Amino acid sequence: MSTVLIEIRRAKASDAAAVAEAHDEAWRTAYQGIIPGAELRRLINRRGPAWWDSAIRKGSRIALLQFGDKIAGYANYGRNRARSLYYDGEIYELYLRPEYQGLGFGRRLFTAARRDLAQSALKSLIVWALSENENAVEFYRALGGKPVARSSEKFGARVQIGRWEDLDAALADAALDHDT
Repeated sequence: MSTVLIEIRRAKASDAAAVAEAHDEAWRTAYQGIIPGAELRRLINRRGPAWWDSAIRKGSRIALLQFGDKIAGYANYGRNRARSLYYDGEIYELYLRPEYQGLGFGRRLFTAARRDLAQSALKSLIVWALSENENAVEFYRALGGKPVARSSEKFGARVQIGRWEDLDAALADAALDHDT
């Protein structure tokens, strides 16, 4: 019998290549058929190891889910970027490699990110997801997300509708989880 260590930790510069691989796998799965192929490849390629190395070195908040010696997923988060929406924090991205989805790891990664935001006095939380990404929308709904705004994003010639989800209830739950 063997034991596999599962941990959530902050990304280090030495993780850049592994994060890029996880990003590539997760995006290809999440957006196939939603974002046109050439545009999807362009978006993935622009976020290679050098991009992740730079983001990590600049201090971006990136939490990793490490399963044994493999980076299974990541969350990138910080202050809310949508100035028209009055929320303090935002989870910019939360992605898992396909084989780690549906097993509770996304919830664990989300909880770690929201706790870190709450400890930084970012008391309200929002996420943005493409409406056609049904897995993401359902994931955030299961965490208590409520749609609060819509916006559009153009990918090549195709326009996608995105939705902002209010996750204040999930943030409050993180404080309760921390107290137990």
